[in-house]
Amino acid sequence: QGSQKRSNSTPENPRPKRTLSSRSPYALFSPNSFSPSVTPSQKYAARGSRGEVVASFGSVQGPSWSGRGGRGCTPKLFGLPEENLTKSYKFMFQKALDIREALSWRIEELGDALKSHHHLEDFASVLLLAQEPVTVLGQIGCDSNGKLNAKSVVLEGDRERSSGGQIPLDLSELKEYSLFPGQV
Repeated sequence: QGSQKRSNSTPENPRPKRTLSSRSPYALFSPNSFSPSVTPSQKYAARGSRGEVVASFGSVQGPSWSGRGGRGCTPKLFGLPEENLTKSYKFMFQKALDIREALSWRIEELGDALKSHHHLEDFASVLLLAQEPVTVLGQIGCDSNGKLNAKSVVLEGDRERSSGGQIPLDLSELKEYSLFPGQV
């Protein structure tokens, strides 16, 4: 009776993982069957044929442009001059203060529209305790990194009246609601 010896696995002599039998259909779809022998890639800075099209789809080999070539055509800026871009601009590289200004402006604009549409009095601060019903202005936020749920909903007050203070919202008494982060 022959006893089989188990091979010991060490970093220098690793034990092979479970191999698939040659009859297994999974062996047909293993990375080894799809990966041709490829030479290692070169460094990015040492690459050749920069800008060369490697693969294309369809028969068109380049955009075809046509126009009448008018001589009096000059671009014209629309809108107020202070709102137009006059220097180079990096897309999505706004400063945090500029983003906050735009969001505050949006909250104030929507607050004014809601106030006039529903004939509301002035908004109260979210930070002040009140015994009677009050109307506050702010945006929905989430107090965690996860998804918005009934336990994580906060109301972030506007900057003018509430100094951006946050209060948790209790939604347990509501039969149904529809909220999203950033909603005013």
